[in-house]
Amino acid sequence: MRSSIPFVLVLALASCNRQPSSNTAYRDAPRSVSAATVTPSGPIVSYADVVDHVAPAVVTIRTSQRVRAPQQFPFFDDPFFRQFFGGNGPHRPQTQVEQALGSGVIVRPDGYILTNHHVVDGATDTKVILNNERTYTAKIVGLDAPSDLAVLKISASGLSTLPLGDSDKVRVGDVCLAVGNPLGIGETVTNGIISAKGRATETGTGSFQDFLQTDAPINRGNSGGALVNTRGELIGINSQILSPSGGSIGIGFAIPSDMARGVMDQLIKKGKVQRGMLGVTIQQLTPELASGLGLKENKGVLVSGVQPGGPAEKAGLHSSDVILQVNGKDVNDSNELRNDIAAMGPGTDVTLTILRNGNRQEMHVRLAELTSENARATEEQGGGGPGGGAGGARLGIELTPLTPDLARQIGVPRGEQGVVVSSVDQGGPAAQAGLQEGDVIEQVNRQPVRTPADVQSALGKSGGNPALMLINRQGQKLYAAVPLG
Repeated sequence: MRSSIPFVLVLALASCNRQPSSNTAYRDAPRSVSAATVTPSGPIVSYADVVDHVAPAVVTIRTSQRVRAPQQFPFFDDPFFRQFFGGNGPHRPQTQVEQALGSGVIVRPDGYILTNHHVVDGATDTKVILNNERTYTAKIVGLDAPSDLAVLKISASGLSTLPLGDSDKVRVGDVCLAVGNPLGIGETVTNGIISAKGRATETGTGSFQDFLQTDAPINRGNSGGALVNTRGELIGINSQILSPSGGSIGIGFAIPSDMARGVMDQLIKKGKVQRGMLGVTIQQLTPELASGLGLKENKGVLVSGVQPGGPAEKAGLHSSDVILQVNGKDVNDSNELRNDIAAMGPGTDVTLTILRNGNRQEMHVRLAELTSENARATEEQGGGGPGGGAGGARLGIELTPLTPDLARQIGVPRGEQGVVVSSVDQGGPAAQAGLQEGDVIEQVNRQPVRTPADVQSALGKSGGNPALMLINRQGQKLYAAVPLG
């Protein structure tokens, strides 16, 4: 079992915090842009030509949302107290307005704008401010929380746009520019390089992530803004930062243009996104798991569960199968597989190359549609990184789905269900409550759990109290109260 690594950094959405007020077809052929200005000897001295092309297509987005104001004197709702204050009590507003700031990118000259879902989520009024300070009221064309993308529309024409580049061809080390409105100071350009590709900051949360990581400074307000290459092509939509304080420390994440293109097209055409579903739970195949399965190589993705009646079960896929390829393409990790299947869409016929008991074989599967009802059953499970999902990270443990082979290894009777504690941070709340490696969590707050996502959901019902857990330890059951403060 791997040791858990405690995180001191926090993941933050790049948009500004909401603040209460005092009142209750893109262009098919982009114009030619020089990569940068260079001296005769070659060093880059300016990206001004690229910025001149990009800046007019990046906008500022301001949103307002009415929320119920906090109640300062709740006892005034009691008729007994209200009689002493003329029946009404001191004046207090029932609602207040929260305002938020983000950025966006014009992708079509007739006013379609791509931004982050979290920039406009819950907004009752959305304003778009162009580079030339013209302001428009925008309507929301479509929202997609799993990808954190949204499309807006303003009544305008002949607008400057950014062409979508091919993020798959982006290489680690490529120079990139981030454009947006950080902290509301105005449109700002920063530069850096692509630090990594294929990043996922969360698992088991229902989101689809394949981030480009960059050290180009990104701060709150940059959310929804552009990450471009030196040819002025949009290669990513800035979305998140990793930081102890909420400010940039050189670890930022952008949604790649290839993912954004597919989501955007569906939102514009249908107002929603349809995704393919295989009907399995999967996890990263570690050297330890490969050894336990008797595999010679640590390649592919492990199937830890098969949804009853789903496409995978109908095709004959089994728990403990290892998926090696999809349509002849090697499967490198579980997050990549999940993204690829989702992007194919429902009704797609897929050929899987699997490894079962050491033998390779092919299976043909017709994908179903991923819905909110079946999403939990098809989530990628723990074992892919520290924390095993947001629920595990909160408790200071890593979580792994219980498989028959794993149950035999840790001495759990056949037929038991739950989530296995694969490692424990000795400084975390779970360790304080006495949880140990090999424990099987069967219930959290009297709610049965089968996945790390179930644990996360059940923790939300603690209401500030310790989480009550039913633990199976080598066949012996006991309760543990895990503090969440």
